[in-house]
Amino acid sequence: MKLWGGRFEKETSKVVDEFNSSIFFDSRLYRQDIRGSIAHARMLGRCGILSKEEAEKIVKGLQDVLEDIETGKAEFSLEAEDIHMNIEILLTQKIGDLGKKLHTARSRNDQVNLDLRLFLKEEINEIQELILYLIRALLEASENHVYTIMPGYTHLQKAQPVTLAHHLMAYVQMLERDLERYQECYRRVDVMPLGAGALAGTTFPVDREFIARELGFSRVSENSLDTVSDRDFAIEFLADSSMLMAHLSRFCEEIVLWATEEFNFVEVDDAHSTGSSIMPQKKNPDVAELVRGKSGRVFGHLISLLSVIKSLPLAYNKDLQEDKEPIFDTVDTVKKCLNAFTEMFCALKFHKEKMLEAAEGGYINATDVADYLVKKGIAFREAHKVVGKMVRHCIGRKKRLEELNIHEFRQFSEHIEEDIYETLKLENCIKKRSIKGGPSPEMVKSAIAAVRRRIQKNEQLILSRKKNGERVQGKF
Repeated sequence: MKLWGGRFEKETSKVVDEFNSSIFFDSRLYRQDIRGSIAHARMLGRCGILSKEEAEKIVKGLQDVLEDIETGKAEFSLEAEDIHMNIEILLTQKIGDLGKKLHTARSRNDQVNLDLRLFLKEEINEIQELILYLIRALLEASENHVYTIMPGYTHLQKAQPVTLAHHLMAYVQMLERDLERYQECYRRVDVMPLGAGALAGTTFPVDREFIARELGFSRVSENSLDTVSDRDFAIEFLADSSMLMAHLSRFCEEIVLWATEEFNFVEVDDAHSTGSSIMPQKKNPDVAELVRGKSGRVFGHLISLLSVIKSLPLAYNKDLQEDKEPIFDTVDTVKKCLNAFTEMFCALKFHKEKMLEAAEGGYINATDVADYLVKKGIAFREAHKVVGKMVRHCIGRKKRLEELNIHEFRQFSEHIEEDIYETLKLENCIKKRSIKGGPSPEMVKSAIAAVRRRIQKNEQLILSRKKNGERVQGKF
């Protein structure tokens, strides 16, 4: 008989049992479920809803159940449906009918919400640590390539000269925004839902703030109807993870391009490449391609959960059981991708000479000639036209701008003097772009230092949260 079976005359169909059960995947939440149950039992004893002796026996029983699960002595049952009822049955087998009192003043609706929040708080910390590890790798590479010149692109066409450091720091900015989003998401996950009951709270004199303190939550939820039906925090986590994966995917696309013979800007290490089963010469950047591909998987999970909640009436509905698999798979996918990508990036070999060679073609210093003319008193739009004619002239003669002699230059504008050649040097084109956010070595070094200061604060915040979590978990 099911724990809820008193109202029913028939046993549940075996097909329905299998269809309805979530133990296949939510067994992953056993630690969070037991943590929440221990805090709940302590609260029941503290508030006089159970005797202190009963609460202590339940807590000891739950600790024994945890040990049995982690040593492989306990088995989960399909008929018990989910992790919550499986834990309760295992507890009752340990301590007898007293175990049946654990669920007093609680529902699986607020219980599963709690488990998910405990799970995501831990995982957000881990994901942020992995992002910080990647950021540190990018900063180190940037420091090594402050003077490495490469072409910057728009529309995948050569546009203006930049440095490899400036290019890498663009991805650092994206990852910093990802950190910020996860920080904000953590704040909304960090809400304690127990006490909301099935939807209308409870008639028992529970102490919700006590449970929040026991479990390390910063506050309790404010509306019981909203609490049990709320998956905004989970959707926000999936959205933040989608943004992170989009950034990793963009980076991977560039690495795939750069590793081609046509670009040859980088070489992916053998340890992060694969070969072809038919073409002996192939060296494929599979790690980058897989990360790029797995981004779609995470995007799909976001759409999946949005679709689940888009037309649900208040409060809890069984549809919400569909939240866990997208969350679990997103956590696993994001962590694997960050680990694999970071290891691949750290082993990349950058071909500085190929980047410089590419930058020397494509007339990427043309804008600097236009700026030169503007500084000589010519309106920018007119200067733009003049330099466009210069470029067309050079294309017809297969010359670079810097290969024109002074007489050729002056055919286009009498304002051009010998100092034009200093203007055309790529290192000068970059050096002159010394405004904040620009690619000059001075500005890039300043940006690297600023990021190092910011991530140090992030590291301290995550460390303090983890220490708080360890303190709370130590109450097991």
